[in-house]
Amino acid sequence: MSDIPIVERIDSTPFQSHPQRNVHGIERAASLAGGILMVGKGLRRGCFFGLIELAIGGAVLARGITGYCGAKNLIEKNRDEMNKARSRIERVGAELGQLKTKAKAATETATVTGNDSLKSPVTDI
Repeated sequence: MSDIPIVERIDSTPFQSHPQRNVHGIERAASLAGGILMVGKGLRRGCFFGLIELAIGGAVLARGITGYCGAKNLIEKNRDEMNKARSRIERVGAELGQLKTKAKAATETATVTGNDSLKSPVTDI
């Protein structure tokens, strides 16, 4: 019949996008270990401060399990935007440098007649 498959895999939809992993290796292992320790300390301590430790430990543990950190993603996104802005500034600076050299070259070959068009305009037109 046809070589086109009937069923195609859809990796993500606009409503169910899974974040990319941005925590890897030792950082992820440290998040797992630190999260487990903080959850344990929070459970042993009890009271209000134990609840705070439990919440922070749970967030760090979730970071280690999922391999995704929203704060790190935001920092990387801002870093990418900063690098793009830096490259645009450098490109515009190079263009300004080229314009400056062209302007210097143009003024070296120009001759000055001493006629100021504001004080004595040309009337031959």
